[in-house]
Amino acid sequence: MKVLIAEDDVLIREGLIDIFEDEGYEIAEAANGREALELYSSEKPDFICLDIMMPEINGYEVCKEIRKTNPDIPIIFLSAKSQEEDKLQGFDLGADDYITKPFGIKEVIARVRAVTRRCLKKSSTSNECFKMAKISVNPKGLTCTRNEEIIELGLRDIKILQYLHSHANEAISRQQLFQSCWGMEFMGNTRSIDQKISQLRKLIEDNPQEPKIIQTAHGVGYIYKD
Repeated sequence: MKVLIAEDDVLIREGLIDIFEDEGYEIAEAANGREALELYSSEKPDFICLDIMMPEINGYEVCKEIRKTNPDIPIIFLSAKSQEEDKLQGFDLGADDYITKPFGIKEVIARVRAVTRRCLKKSSTSNECFKMAKISVNPKGLTCTRNEEIIELGLRDIKILQYLHSHANEAISRQQLFQSCWGMEFMGNTRSIDQKISQLRKLIEDNPQEPKIIQTAHGVGYIYKD
C-alpha cells in the first residue's frame, strides 16, 4: 500500500516517513502542493497525508483538485491549525481525518491504521481471514483474535503473518522475509527483521519467550508449523 506524504517541513516529513515505513507502507513524498499533485497523478497512492500550509499550492487547494477526479481516496490533513473552523473546512472539502501538530507517534499510527482498514475493506484484493495456532488473523481489519482478545496489528505485521502462513512448515530465511514483507533487497543486516519479529511475538504469542506461532528456524530464520 502506497502513501503520499505532502509536507514542506523536512523534519516533520522525515519523521512521518519513518513512521509509515516502519508500519509497512511504500512512500511518495512531496515538499509542496505542486509536487503533491504531480506525484498523485504519477504514483497513484492509496491514500494521502496532506499538510495545509504548503508553498505554491496549499493543502486545501490540493484537496479540491484531487476531489474533482477522485472523490473516494482517503485524505488525512496535517496542520498546526487547531481552530474548529479550520477543521470544519477540511472536512467540508472531503478530508477523512485531521491531525493537529504537534502530534505523537501513537496518534499518527492509530489514525493511519483506521484509514488503512477502510481502504482494505473497499479493496477487491483477496485478504481472507486465516488461523495460526491460537490466533485468528483478519487482514482487512488489521487485527487478530487470541483467546477472544482483539489485538491491533500494523500492515507489516499482517504481511509477515500472511507470508509465514502461506509457507507453513517451511523454514523461511531472513532474506526471503525481508524481500517479501519489506519490499527491498536484503542488505545483510538482520536487526530490523529480528526487532520486528520480537515486537510481533509480544503481541500475538501466549509466551513470547517460547513462541508457538513464529518459531525460530536455527541457522535459517523463522518458521510457522501448521
